[in-house]
Amino acid sequence: MSLLKFASMTCIALTLGACQSVFQPAVQKPLAFANDASEQVKAGCTGQDCPLVNIDTLHFPDAPKLDAMIENRLLRMTVNSPDDKLAPSLNAYREHFLRTADSRNSTYLQAKVREQHDGLVIVELSSYLDTGGAHGMPGRGFINYSRSQQKDVTLQDMLLPGQEQAFWGAAKVAHNNWLISSHYGSDPEFVKNWPFQKTPHVALLKDNVVLKYDVYSIAPYSEGHVELKIPYSRLNGILKPEWFPGKG
Repeated sequence: MSLLKFASMTCIALTLGACQSVFQPAVQKPLAFANDASEQVKAGCTGQDCPLVNIDTLHFPDAPKLDAMIENRLLRMTVNSPDDKLAPSLNAYREHFLRTADSRNSTYLQAKVREQHDGLVIVELSSYLDTGGAHGMPGRGFINYSRSQQKDVTLQDMLLPGQEQAFWGAAKVAHNNWLISSHYGSDPEFVKNWPFQKTPHVALLKDNVVLKYDVYSIAPYSEGHVELKIPYSRLNGILKPEWFPGKG
């Protein structure tokens, strides 16, 4: 190979490498974010029973799509009945709640980064609505944000074609393991009254795939939000290869 040809090929390779560094994000570096927390009570109200709104969310300066996704998902968690309307923003929701809420009513919304790995940002969403009863109603959710695709990775995105039944089979094994470790498996009444169910809350964590359950789904309220963990080793042939840690 001539020196001129070698130099030309080297130049092309360096140019392509430079393009990749410009157009592909450095996904191994954690995405920067800032917390935005506030708490506000109804104007003019004093005392312990004033309506209250607590919002603790996140802002990602370099990921506006993720910002919008978080706000939308938190707002959707405020819709608890057919009569509830989706507010256009968290600020609008706060204003409406404080204007219309009765005494002893409060609402909490939170977004936190659970993990960042392999170009994914796993955001856990929480809500809690207290209408003055014996206890409030909490909610949970996940966003599996792919930085390269700039989207929320859904269960359908995660799985190989035709593998949803196999995935829930692996989840049922994880549920059986939870029953054993929590000692509920030896209680026939518990097993009968709280059978395994599917959940929409699935997170691609670094060490395992986590399934989170709403209260009253597979256990009493007192158990809170049960988490089931599926090792990645059980998902070979079920999960798409690109979603295994270290292979994205």
